[in-house]
Amino acid sequence: MVNSGVLLAAVAGLAGVALLSLRIGSVSLSTTEVITAFTNFEGTNAHLIVRSLRLPRTIIGIGVGAALAVAGVTAQAVTRNALASPGVLGINSGAAFGVVTAVFVLGIASPSDYLWFAFAGALGAVIVVFAIASVGPGGVTPVKLALAGVVLTALLSAWISFVLIFDQRTLDEVRFWLAGSLAGRDLGVFLQVLPFLAIGLVIGLAMGRTLNAVSLGEDVAAGLGQNVALVRAVATVVVVLLAGAGVAAAGPIGFVGLAVPHMARLMVGADHRWLLPVSAVAGPTLLLAADVIGRVIARPSEIQVGIVTAIIGGPVLIHLVRSRKLAEL
Repeated sequence: MVNSGVLLAAVAGLAGVALLSLRIGSVSLSTTEVITAFTNFEGTNAHLIVRSLRLPRTIIGIGVGAALAVAGVTAQAVTRNALASPGVLGINSGAAFGVVTAVFVLGIASPSDYLWFAFAGALGAVIVVFAIASVGPGGVTPVKLALAGVVLTALLSAWISFVLIFDQRTLDEVRFWLAGSLAGRDLGVFLQVLPFLAIGLVIGLAMGRTLNAVSLGEDVAAGLGQNVALVRAVATVVVVLLAGAGVAAAGPIGFVGLAVPHMARLMVGADHRWLLPVSAVAGPTLLLAADVIGRVIARPSEIQVGIVTAIIGGPVLIHLVRSRKLAEL
C-alpha cells in the first residue's frame, strides 16, 4: 500500500510538472488558457503556443525521461553496479558517435535520419564494452563493465571533439542536438522512435522479478531458475532500445539515467517491481522540471535541458552517495 501511494504521488507530481511545462516559457500562460487550448481551440496566440510548441516538447520530455530512467534502473540491476547508466556504460556516447560520424561522413542533415545511426552507435558501444570487459580472468564483472564504459566514452568523446573542431559544417549541424534539448524537437522524429521506446519500456517494466533475482548475483539468480546469460542479453537490448531512442529524439542527456534510480530507491526500496514504474514516472518529472527551470532562469532565452540536468543531477547524486553507503544504493 505504501508503494502504491508513492507511485500515485509520483504520477500526480508528473501531471503537475507537465502542466507547468505547458504554461511556462518566454510567454507565461494561465491554466485556463492551457485547458481551453484543448477543449475550445480558437487559434489564438496562446492556443497556438500550447498546441504547436509546448505540447510536443512536453510529450517528448515524458517519453525521453521515462526511457532514460528505466534504462538506468535496468543497467544498474544487470551489472550490479550502483553507478551504471547508459552514460557510464558508453551507450549515450556511442549513439552520439553514430550520429556525428554519419553527419561528418555521409552528410545527413535531417534529425529524422539520426535514429538509425544512434541505434547503430549505441549497439556498437555495448558490443565493444562487453568485449573489453570480457578480457582477462573472471570474465565480465560489474567493475570491468563500468571501467570499459568509461574508457570507451573517453575515446568516442575524443573523436566527436576532433570532428567538431575540424569540420565547421558538422559542428553547425549537430551542436544544438549534442547539448541535449527538448526545444525545437519535431514530433515526427519522436513518432519514429516511439515504437522502439514503447517496446523497450514494456519489456523493461515486465522484468521486475527477473531483475530482483539477477541483482542478488549470478549464482543466486541461477539457483532461483534464471538463465543469467539470457536475462543479461534481454536487458542489454532494452537499454540499447531506450537509450538509443532517447538520444535520437533529444540528444545525449546525462544524469537522468544515473540519478533517478537512486531517488526512486529512496522512495520504494530495491524491489524492481516498484522501482521500475516509479522511475518511469520520476524520470520525466525530473526532465520536465529541468526543462522548465532552463526556460525561467535565462528569459527570454533559455538553457538547454541537458545542461540543467547536469547541474541538478550532479549535486543530487553526490548527496545520495554521501548520505547512504554506496553498497546500499
